[in-house]
Amino acid sequence: MTDEQFNPQDEEIEIEAIGVEVSCQPIELYKVLKIANAVSGGGEAKHVISEGYVFVNGDVETRKRCKVFDGDLIEFNQEFYLVICDAPVTEPESLDTQPELASSHKPTKTQKKSSANTSAKSKPSKNNKPASGQKKAKNDKKSPQSDSKSPSGRSAIRFF
Repeated sequence: MTDEQFNPQDEEIEIEAIGVEVSCQPIELYKVLKIANAVSGGGEAKHVISEGYVFVNGDVETRKRCKVFDGDLIEFNQEFYLVICDAPVTEPESLDTQPELASSHKPTKTQKKSSANTSAKSKPSKNNKPASGQKKAKNDKKSPQSDSKSPSGRSAIRFF
């Protein structure tokens, strides 16, 4: 037999793989590794994928959120995992709803003008200077509130 007649890619190889059953497809590659208990957590899964230790259908895969489907063969740490899913392929709905949400959150020009007018009206009221005794009283009232909660809604840390 010459080299031209024998092509190693044409040879079939039988591989024993561990079946990983998932509830929906497509599913991200790092999640399959977590479900198969091939790694201890999602962070480790993402790390080994980005380092190039994971193969999907014989090709190196470095994308952490690579979509895998039913029948895909994943190789990691000299073990093979076969993705098994009975559910049909579902398209991600979040891509369709995101543009609608983004457009509804954008304020229109009239909303921008009205908010600018209200902020301009509130600024002169701050310019009224109270007596120094009243100013200290206001600051005392604000400090306990600012210690208890920040604008983000989280409680502040108080040191004794």
